Amino acid sequence: MTQAQWIEEIGNIIREEAFKRGYQFPSAIIAQAILESNWGKSQLSKKYFNYFGLKCGSKWKGASVNMQTKEEYTPGTLTTIRDNFRVFTDMEDGVKGYFDFISTKRYQNLRDAKSPHDYVELLKKDGYFTSTTYVNSIDTLLYKHDLYRFDKITIATNNVVKTNEEIVDEVINGYWGNGAARKIRLKRAGYNPIVIQKMVNDKLSGKGV
Repeated sequence: MTQAQWIEEIGNIIREEAFKRGYQFPSAIIAQAILESNWGKSQLSKKYFNYFGLKCGSKWKGASVNMQTKEEYTPGTLTTIRDNFRVFTDMEDGVKGYFDFISTKRYQNLRDAKSPHDYVELLKKDGYFTSTTYVNSIDTLLYKHDLYRFDKITIATNNVVKTNEEIVDEVINGYWGNGAARKIRLKRAGYNPIVIQKMVNDKLSGKGV
């Protein structure tokens, strides 16, 4: 299975579950799955369908497996440890397991994320990961594989057309990504990226207010 095929397979499952549970940015979660599971090739994901490195914790009552992992407790220094990880029955079960994991009070702020990047920053604030490169790695995956297409706001359907002003606000809030990826996505949706960027610049400088 190619990387593109794997994205589509797990991405559609994540997208459906995310929207069902009130999360707006499945793109960030898809990027997490790629990063945490190495495209579904890690032993934890390939054999146990745990795509997000979910540890058991004190409340987990299901099957588990003890495995070696690395944590970055001190910036720049990886520490090898062993821990118990959750075991799932298939890909769909593993995805649902992630959403069950973040449904606790600790992660309740994730539903208020304003963009895919903001979602990951909130995960960082909540203590989901210890890696100092995690956020940048997720951002890179989002742009490189145009994962934003899985988010509600980037899908032009039902003949819904937004004004340039609405798109400008979305760009400023990070919904459309950055750089070349943003231009491509804006063009695909029928917007002129040059015009949108000028309006963004004017609004940020106060000229467009």
